[in-house]
Amino acid sequence: MRKIKRSKAFEVVLTINDEQFIRPPKDAQRNAIVNRALKEFVGSLNILDAQAKHFVPGATSHSFKEDRSQKVLEEQEIMEDWQIPLMKEMAKTIAEDGGDILEIGFGRGVSANMIMQYPIDSYTTIECNDDVVKTYFETFKNEHSDKNIKLVHGLWQDTIDSLTEFDGILFHTYPLNDDEYMQYVNGSITFAEHFFEHATKHLKLGGSFTYFSNEIDSLSREHQQLLLRHFSSFSAKVIPLEMPNDVKDTWWANSILVIKAIK
Repeated sequence: MRKIKRSKAFEVVLTINDEQFIRPPKDAQRNAIVNRALKEFVGSLNILDAQAKHFVPGATSHSFKEDRSQKVLEEQEIMEDWQIPLMKEMAKTIAEDGGDILEIGFGRGVSANMIMQYPIDSYTTIECNDDVVKTYFETFKNEHSDKNIKLVHGLWQDTIDSLTEFDGILFHTYPLNDDEYMQYVNGSITFAEHFFEHATKHLKLGGSFTYFSNEIDSLSREHQQLLLRHFSSFSAKVIPLEMPNDVKDTWWANSILVIKAIK
């Protein structure tokens, strides 16, 4: 089988050599699903062409060769200001129904302060960086001394099994070293993927898990299948961004998706 899709900008040629590959009972069924897959791929190329015009160049990418778990980081290294709309949406997604909330990665406390605007019962965060705890978390806790706030000080991988269940979990952290970057960024559909199993373990039935993904405007089929292996349902929302030309993060597009997955 050979399928060809052409445009002025590109040519896509799909050749299937093995007659048993993608082989349903009827040829018409095979043609239908192969044509659909090819049409989706061509459509994605055209969309990426349009979106690429809105990318910004960005600064030099972060180096993860130095372990960041205890590195003293500048404010914009912890979280750049362009991420604030993402934090606002994730805080709303996870906290608007109240309950017990867990946040993985406290950072500058931007999302934590937004979460406090909702009628939650308790807020727990896992944060490993000593300087972040001293500079940001202690100030946050003092400002909300009337709230039920708990810090779990350490790596989430080392501490999460000591926790019980929550109504909502917000995942917002970053690779701490080059090994994590290569395994969980380069080798995964989304950085949050390696937390999915832990999220389902520590969510109450019907609880929600939120994170963001840099797939610009839609979730890939692979990402959707991954979500449905761990959760009963999910939704995604596109968040427009004002991306600075010198963004230091590893992403440079003008929108990102916020995902809500339900146990």
